[in-house]
This record gives sequence, structure tokens and C-alpha cells, in this order.
Amino acid sequence: MAFHGAIHTRMMRGLFIGLCLCTGLADAGVNKSHAIAMHGEPLYTADFTHFRYTNPNAPKGGSLKLQVVGSFDTLNPFVAKGRPAVGMGATDNSYLYDSLTLRGEDEPFTQYGLLAKTIEWPDDRSWVRYHLNEKARFSDGEPVQADDVAWTFNTLIKEGRPFYSFYYGEVERVEINDPLTVTFHFTRNSINKELPLIIGQLPILPKHVWDGKEFAKAGMTMPVGSGPYRILKADPGKQIVYQLRDDYWAKDLPVMKGRNNFGTISYDYFLDEKAALIAFKGGNYDWRSETNSKEWATAYKGPAFESGKIKTEVVTHQNPAGAQGFLFNIRKPLFQDMVLRKAIGYAFDFEWSNANLFYGQYKRTRSYFENSEMAATGLPSKAELALLAPFRDQLPEEVFTREYQPPKSDGTGRPRENLREAQRMLKEAGYQFRDSNLFTRDGKPVKFEIMLISPAFERVVLPFTRNLKALGINANVVTLDSAQYIERLRNFEFDMMVGSMGQSSSPGNEQKEYWSSEAADRPNSRNLIGIKNPVVDALVDKIIAAPDRDALIVACRALDRVLQWNYYSVLNWYTDTYRIAYQSRLEHPQFGRYVDPGTALDTWWDSTAK
Repeated sequence: MAFHGAIHTRMMRGLFIGLCLCTGLADAGVNKSHAIAMHGEPLYTADFTHFRYTNPNAPKGGSLKLQVVGSFDTLNPFVAKGRPAVGMGATDNSYLYDSLTLRGEDEPFTQYGLLAKTIEWPDDRSWVRYHLNEKARFSDGEPVQADDVAWTFNTLIKEGRPFYSFYYGEVERVEINDPLTVTFHFTRNSINKELPLIIGQLPILPKHVWDGKEFAKAGMTMPVGSGPYRILKADPGKQIVYQLRDDYWAKDLPVMKGRNNFGTISYDYFLDEKAALIAFKGGNYDWRSETNSKEWATAYKGPAFESGKIKTEVVTHQNPAGAQGFLFNIRKPLFQDMVLRKAIGYAFDFEWSNANLFYGQYKRTRSYFENSEMAATGLPSKAELALLAPFRDQLPEEVFTREYQPPKSDGTGRPRENLREAQRMLKEAGYQFRDSNLFTRDGKPVKFEIMLISPAFERVVLPFTRNLKALGINANVVTLDSAQYIERLRNFEFDMMVGSMGQSSSPGNEQKEYWSSEAADRPNSRNLIGIKNPVVDALVDKIIAAPDRDALIVACRALDRVLQWNYYSVLNWYTDTYRIAYQSRLEHPQFGRYVDPGTALDTWWDSTAK
């Protein structure tokens, strides 16, 4: 019934367009293209043959062995239950499920058609229409059609992870126009230029496989997808192996040329990073990205490295670093006092940590959009002031008068001047020091727990806690296994944690998930800090509604200043390089401007493959 209604609607629309043609008004302001850019035009024209950061002549075959720390117990990554296997596509790259569009990795934010052959949208971006490729097939041979797209969206909104209903909350309805055409209509009050792009990132699931089954149940049922790989083996908590499909429908499309080159990709699960590193040096897997500066400086040595069997490489990049920090959970009454949050920041001695723990490999983070043009520097520009001035009475005066800089130390490990400054501001705020302990204004001891998932981070956190102790603050470090950690994180059951807010080259809807009041009390959201600030909400809306790139940058800088001067975290450090090590038989093309070697492994190849 609904399908016939859609046909009738389409016929009437066609009649209307025909009438408009007579008056010269047809399709005014409607675009149809192979790609859609957030701002400006796509880098690649419709006749492009492959992305510049891929090698269309890369050999197919061979193997890629990888590792992951943790465990898994489900092959359904789209629901909140269970721990999904890596590579499934909800929180990482997907080997199994194609999306409507695919991002170009050498431009800020452009989506190119994958399942969608062409994309259609009006100038005001109040809807987006995807015309599916008639050749698209799931791994069981069934065609990918519009009802698969609509069913996937509606199911993920109703039964999937909370992220989906939040991320796509401004979609009013999905309309099936014909078997290969589907339209997403956005709410009338939406001014969200990004929606037509992020809708395209949706992984499309097969409706016919799930009909009559309980979608929200986590389990180990082998999935059916339209992507380049299928699961060859899944051993819960130990290993998952993906096998390249010879019958992959999109292998000759320009967006897929030079990608998906390995015959098999396997992940072995390890209990901790130390065991994983030992296994890598023993040749048990092929590729590794190192995030631990000490290990990079000291552990990547030995016969395998000296002989060239294992290569190491430092890749400089222009990707936004986002922000890592000691995050305050301001849902806790203790941390609702900004003075205390600010004072605690003076106890972190980055200069000492960088010299003695990190081998000088890091830079201090001072922005939530670090290593990008979105980072706030200097004093606010006129354009930033236009956004901030209406909220002046709700903001710290420093937002308007000073450039934020985190405290610096002499690098001795005991930043006495900084600690004296912290003591001064705490005393002025009414905190009391008794018997070497700090007490709040109402006489409660200042103590809290720092939650970790990696023992390797204890060497960083413990010097921080020693400096806190000098302020009379008792901070207890607790390191949890992955299951406990994830459960507590989902329900915000922590005082302080080490967390990160990754950023893209084109911030948008995900900012709501990081900072908005709406996300603060929703379990499993990424607003780990628990921010409920109407000014932050308003600036996030400005980011999402930015009409062009310049306006986006201005809105991000304004938000950055508000986040900085509210001391929501003790910002840590960053690097503008990736540190990778790999077996010499692996090769890669020249990386694109915004390519992360870890997420771009589908462009690598095995040089020994025939």
C-alpha cells in the first residue's frame, strides 16, 4: 500500500515538474551529483578513476595479521549489549557493510557515492535523496534496495545504540520513492548542512535477513553484508578472521580501486598491550601503531628491526588531534566547583612528564581542536565576539580578555610555584587545609578516584597524584579490566578518567554527543564530562548550522574558548605524527592529507601476493 502511494506521489511530482518546465522554474536549487561536499565543491570530478591516496595496481591477496587488546562476545555491533568484534563497523571501520557514501580522505569533508550511484539535494539541504547502484548486492546475492536503507535507519533509531537516535535526531522521516531510490526528510527547524553527508555514512543492513528476528539481541550469528569481506572464523575473545570476497560487487568502482587488497585479515585478541608488543616483535602479527612514547623510544629495537624485516615509520599528518585529558565528571558534586577544577590542573607537570616519561615526543594540548585551524588562539576575533557577546554574563571574563594557556612548570617534577598558586586560589575560595588534607567549604575531604583501563598509564598518573597530595587532595588510582571499565563508562560511574575527544577536519553533529546538555545524562553517550551549559549548546548549534567553512571555523573557535576557560578537563598532550611499525612485505601508497595509516589499512597491500 505504501509503495503504491509512493508511486502515485512520484507521478504527481513528475506532473508538477513538467508544468514548471513550461515556466522555466523546474529543479531550481536542486543538485544531483556523484558526490556531496560539506562546503565548496568535491575535489574529484565525476569521471575520476581512483583516489590519489590509493594504488589501483596494488596486488590482491596475501594476508594481514593484526591485534586488539580486550575481548568480544558478539557479531552485532549495532546494539548496546555485548562487546562487538573489531572490524564490524559500528565503532570502527567495517569490512562487512557498505555505506551509501564513502569519505574522501584528502579533503576536509566530502562524501562520494558507494551504494548510492548519485546523490540529490536542494540548496537548503532540507532533504537528501540517494539513487542506489543497481549492481549493489549483499553477500548472499540479494540486491541492495531502498527498503533495506529505510529499514536499517528506522531499526537503528529504535533498537540500535543510543548514538544513532542522537546523531540522526533531526531526520523527520524516510521515504521510499522506488526500489532503488530513497529520500531522507529533515525536520523543518533543522539548519544542518552536515546531515546529507552523515546520512551517507550509515552502514546498510539486509532487511530480508533480519525479518522475524530479534535485532536488539547480541549474539554470534554470522552476518550478511554488502561489503568487501565476509567472516571466515570467529572465536569469541580470541580471534576473528575476514576473507576477501571474489564476488564483491563494488570492487571496480572508482571509490574502491586500490582498496581491500588483502586476501585475509585477522585480529588476535590480547589481554594487555605489553603482551601484544612482545607478540609483534616475535612476528606473530604484521602491523602496529604505537601510542606509548616510552615503548617507541626503547622497545622497537633488535635483530628484526636491524635486518629490515620490521620497518618503523613516523608519519607527519595534518589531522586535528582533538583533545586528551584527565576528564572531570562534573555530575559529581565535588567537581561542580570550577575553582577546584582549575586548581587541580596546576598539579599536572607536563614539562617533567614529557622529558622523563615521553622522551620529549609530545606537545602540550591547549585546545579541544588541537592541531587544526579550529583551535582558538590569541584573543577572540570580531566574528567570534559576535557569537560570544550575547552570553557575556554567563561566561568567565577570561573568554573575552585572555588567551588560554595551561600552566607551565620548571620541569622538576614538583611544580612548587604552580602548587602555591593553586593553594592561594583554593584558600580564597574558602577551602581549608587541616592536617595535610584539603576540605571543601562545608568540611568534606577532597578525595576522588582516577579510573584507568591500561596499567601503562599508571606511570603518568601517579606523579600527578603525588602533586595533588601536596595540595591535600587524595586521588586514588584504580585500573580496571575492560569489561568493568566499559560498564562503568557507559553509566558514568567514575570521578575522573583519562579520556579523549577526537575531532575531524569538519566538526559537526558529533559535537552534540561530546558537549550537549541532551547527551549529558544519556547512558553510553560521549559527553563523558557531563556538561550542561546553555552557552555550549548554543555554540554547538552554530557549528552544525554553519553556512560555510569560515563560519564553521569561527564557531569552533568560540566553543573552544568556552570549554577552555570552564576547566572541564586537565588537558594532556598530543603529537602531529603517527608512529607505525610493520613487516617489510607490507607496502602502502602515499598518504592523503587527512589519512590515518591505522584507519587506511585498506589501501595497503602484501607485496608477496600474486
